[in-house]
Amino acid sequence: MPKHANQKHAADWIQLLCAHTPVVRQQVRALVETHRPELASHFYAQMMQNPAASRFLSHDEVHNRLHKSMQAWLLSVFSVGPDDALLPLVVQQTKIGEVHARIDLPIHLVLRGARTMKEKMHALLQDDAVLDAQQCSEAGQFVAQVIDLAMEIMSQAYAHSHDRSARAKESYRLFAVSQNVSTERERRRAALLDWENQLMFDHAVGLESMQLPRLGSSEFGLWFRHKGAYLFQGTVETDAILRTIRHIDDNLLPVFALPDTDNHSQRVLRLRELREQTRRVAFHLDALFEQNRELESGRDVLTRLLNRKFLSVVLGKEVHLARESGNNFAALAIDIDHFKQVNDTYGHEAGDMVLQQMAAVFTNYSRGGDYLFRLGGEEFLLLLVDTQPEEALQSAEKLCQQVASEPFHLLREHSLQVTISIGVAMFNGHPDYQSLLRRADAALYRAKNSGRNRVVLAEDA
Repeated sequence: MPKHANQKHAADWIQLLCAHTPVVRQQVRALVETHRPELASHFYAQMMQNPAASRFLSHDEVHNRLHKSMQAWLLSVFSVGPDDALLPLVVQQTKIGEVHARIDLPIHLVLRGARTMKEKMHALLQDDAVLDAQQCSEAGQFVAQVIDLAMEIMSQAYAHSHDRSARAKESYRLFAVSQNVSTERERRRAALLDWENQLMFDHAVGLESMQLPRLGSSEFGLWFRHKGAYLFQGTVETDAILRTIRHIDDNLLPVFALPDTDNHSQRVLRLRELREQTRRVAFHLDALFEQNRELESGRDVLTRLLNRKFLSVVLGKEVHLARESGNNFAALAIDIDHFKQVNDTYGHEAGDMVLQQMAAVFTNYSRGGDYLFRLGGEEFLLLLVDTQPEEALQSAEKLCQQVASEPFHLLREHSLQVTISIGVAMFNGHPDYQSLLRRADAALYRAKNSGRNRVVLAEDA
């Protein structure tokens, strides 16, 4: 949020404080200090009764930290005076609003929580034997005004972040196939054909239906469910492809295990239906690509990987998918070891060549549904979709080994060996993707400090 907006809010807060006597402010502060555990418990209990709110508050980390953070917030907003520095307090409310926007917490739930808190504090004021009627009224007015101002600041920050995120989401939706459209289309058609050929071969050699490769978890299926469906959202073709993928995986492939599959005519009919469904997917895919044009914004100029522009959009989308579907994903924070020495020894042109080749290695060793970002300098981020901890660690270890064995070519036929360090963090259900990034960064920091050229799994808290 713009700095001048925070300064204006700080001035408003000072004006609010000056409108009430020190006695009233002290009475409210004493009430908060005495009853803050009760206030936090009431807030949590009331919010958990709302199904929409409980979805955001049910995570263990949120649950365990809520009382402490709520008590700290209450003290912070009711302990300041007009002579204190108010700008840090305003910045705190701004950051809270930005977090609410980042996890897509509906604004009406935030306002419901504020209303719940005001009602509880008013009830406590009524029960306070120290206060007379006039003091109770003034204190209640002060409580309402402070909470309302805090909510106003949070809401403005929420709206600002939410609007910016909405623009980024739309931009990302249009950008998602920013490679050459015809090339991308052929890659996806080839992936679909590879799945079909693999399926036919596995069926021909007698594998049981449960061993047959599912379209939804194939290279094509991962790409379409995690990228294509978002890019082409709202189209009838997208819905048709998703329905067909589910139909193939849930209805067609299981019947290959039925006894009458030994009947030649029945087997031929099922294979023909499978071929027809696959062709339908390819037809709809072609139609979708025809409707979109090539875009370049949002790609790192040097490596051609995604840049930070769409990081929040992609992570927010994957968090939502994981929470809705129950599938897991991993964030791999990657850093090139001793990269400064490369620039200092061989020059920045050589460093750029290393970065470009590194991006190529990462691309070759990731799947169509995964996401690769260059965050800046020698820092990269790889999101592995639909994966489990063992698989994520194995992928990270293989990537680490591949980079270490890869000769990185420089000018005049020079080459050097480069290594990377990786911090792996699994999505653990926390609705704020920044929690995932912090855990991945902490794991990367441990990998760097414990000798580099290694993989470290983040702690789950």
